[in-house]
Amino acid sequence: MRSAGTADDGAAEIIASLTREVADFPSPGIAFKDLTPVFADAAGLAAVTDALARIAAGADVVAGIDARGFLLAGAVAGRLGVGALAVRKGGKLPPPVLTEAYQLEYGQAVLEIPADGIALAGRRVVILDDVLATGGTLAATQRLLCRAGAEVVAAAVVLELADMGGRAAVAPLPLHSLRRI
Repeated sequence: MRSAGTADDGAAEIIASLTREVADFPSPGIAFKDLTPVFADAAGLAAVTDALARIAAGADVVAGIDARGFLLAGAVAGRLGVGALAVRKGGKLPPPVLTEAYQLEYGQAVLEIPADGIALAGRRVVILDDVLATGGTLAATQRLLCRAGAEVVAAAVVLELADMGGRAAVAPLPLHSLRRI
């Protein structure tokens, strides 16, 4: 694994140039960072996939968080020749499931992974997601995977909103961000 921090290649510039900012979404005063144009652009998706694959090299499985993390996990897993695990929002998987409840700014949410059919015990897992804000979802994913017996070795995000404090929520887990603002 690379050392935790921010990517040192051209991915950050591509992400900056293609990210769309949407004012007052999902609520007034929020400047939403839309990464959809990054993923829809062939060069953007390739740069993000390459950078994340370098970070996740050595993992047995990459876990993508619902929903944009699925795109990342699938692309990176394909590049590395490893498996991808979808960490789903509650109620989306058939039983039995392992669940992890966590607090959001506006309430509570639940994440799930299959309890059967996927052997995670002792496997090295890297968690991937699109944006890191407060870190609650990423921290819950880490706890869920650890409960399943996985060895979570790192996490990586495309965009980190540094002033939201999400990095502290997952410390001391090595956290990599391709772009930090």
